[in-house]
Amino acid sequence: MRAWPILLAASSLAACQNANQVLDQQQAQATQAALSRGQFEMNCPTATADLLSRNLINPVLNGPVYAGVQRTEYTIGVSGCGQREVYIALCQVGAVSCVAAKSRS
Repeated sequence: MRAWPILLAASSLAACQNANQVLDQQQAQATQAALSRGQFEMNCPTATADLLSRNLINPVLNGPVYAGVQRTEYTIGVSGCGQREVYIALCQVGAVSCVAAKSRS
């Protein structure tokens, strides 16, 4: 149960910030995750990334006893070497890393 105090602290910190502040805080990490994946998958080290959209995803459970994890979601376009891909990057609020996956269109 060591994770409980950490989750509580992270959710308390997020509650003190507005949605734009939370999104701003993790945008660079999300963009870098999508860019790195895109450069690798497209075999294009000169590819660049553009933010297309971003959202704050609130947990389904958010009560005094049980609380879910708040996440940020970024849609990022990566282009270079004559190719373009769209990636979705997800980050857990309060975490230091994000994960990016190719968007299904």
